Amino acid sequence: MTERIMNHRRQWLSLLFLLLLGLLFSACGSKGPEVIRIRGEALGTFYTLTVVAPPEGVTEERIRELADTALDRINTLMSTYKEDSELSRFNRHAEPSPFSLSPESYEVFSIALAISEESGGALDITVGPLVNAWGFGPGSRREPPDEEEIRQLLLHQGYEKLRLLEEGSIVKEDPLLYCDLSAVAKGYAVDVVARALEDAGISRYMVDVGGEMRVAGRNARKEPWGLGIEKPLTGVRELEMAVQLEEGSLATSGDYRNMYIHEGKRISHTIDPATGHPVQHDLASVSVIHPSCAWADGYATALLVLGPEKALALAQEKKLAVMLIIRDEDTGALSRVTTPQFDTCIRKP
Repeated sequence: MTERIMNHRRQWLSLLFLLLLGLLFSACGSKGPEVIRIRGEALGTFYTLTVVAPPEGVTEERIRELADTALDRINTLMSTYKEDSELSRFNRHAEPSPFSLSPESYEVFSIALAISEESGGALDITVGPLVNAWGFGPGSRREPPDEEEIRQLLLHQGYEKLRLLEEGSIVKEDPLLYCDLSAVAKGYAVDVVARALEDAGISRYMVDVGGEMRVAGRNARKEPWGLGIEKPLTGVRELEMAVQLEEGSLATSGDYRNMYIHEGKRISHTIDPATGHPVQHDLASVSVIHPSCAWADGYATALLVLGPEKALALAQEKKLAVMLIIRDEDTGALSRVTTPQFDTCIRKP
């Protein structure tokens, strides 16, 4: 009898607890800000948006429209897969006369060429034909080019053969020069979406396009945004660490996603412009935090090309917030090197 009474009491207390818990969550939910989450496809990848406390009248449909319009615009201008994109038309432009650029493309070319200068050519947007030759451009080729093909392609490569003119146009000194803006364009697309959100009065958001991210304000818990960085492991999605940002961008470049194995060797999509070959060193991943996602994206690529020692030297010289993940090719062990600027952003457990 006593046991039955105790069971009834426990059941009643459990129901009371669940009721109070439900009321608590309901109360918290009623006081919390509105959160809109959107997922879509663009630029050959996925994007996600998280918007906190949007202004009155700014709906989920409106936010999606803003993002899709911005991303479609970048794709129309900078895709190497679309034959009628502005970039594709420039790549076919074989005349010495200036080629007029949209403001967006001009800005991306400007950022890319500035980072090329800073990195001693580690970032080189004219490396496109070599990227294609190694099987990472339009088409399905998945075998290395021979040395003669590489030598011929290197003859028509070099960012210094491009000149931006003040009136918004560009000149290429070699008519066979071909450009690939992907090292900066995806990050730039993140910036463009962020600007569109801000123009709509949105001040708390996270934009993620294919892993390149930008945030502003605070999340729904009134905390800085937590952004994850993956371990540089092929075929595995595992968190390496998280950083916290209230304002700024995070971009990561690595040798572990867009790659293939040929005769037991890792063939990465990141091409060293100095050799015409994929990078062959122990630097597996570079993450950069920067106010601009376009700059973060470009720096991440340049540092990955440079390798551990030169990348760290440039990051320290420019006072960049950078994390390098280095892979021991013999053991597979991973180690991290960070700059002081990056350390301040590491999320504490």
